Amino acid sequence: MFSKNTEKLESIVGTNSHFEGNIRSKGTLRIDGSVNGNIEADWLILGEKATLRGDVTARGVIVGGKVEGNVHAKEILEIKAKGQVVGDLTTSKLSVSEGGMLEGRTTMQREDSKIIEFHLKENRSGEI
Repeated sequence: MFSKNTEKLESIVGTNSHFEGNIRSKGTLRIDGSVNGNIEADWLILGEKATLRGDVTARGVIVGGKVEGNVHAKEILEIKAKGQVVGDLTTSKLSVSEGGMLEGRTTMQREDSKIIEFHLKENRSGEI
């Protein structure tokens, strides 16, 4: 799943729930029901029975159910074995488990380079 510094679960749309409209949430949002609308969250988890019709913007997304819309995951997008995404993806890291489905274009962003420069000093004999 996500790294240990993932935000704690802040919001949930339960299994027997249906939500119409856009959702903007800090922390982690878990959806087990259905949502028609766009989602903006730090982290998004879609359970196996979840359906989402709308676009997603998040740091990380796990898809166990079905998404019909574009997904922009700044750090990672993971499609589980029963997960389905119909739409275009933009992410730095992509993981699709065997059985997972992706129908759309994928754009992989490069992570910002973390290059550390250092300079070696020569000693008196000219050696480094």
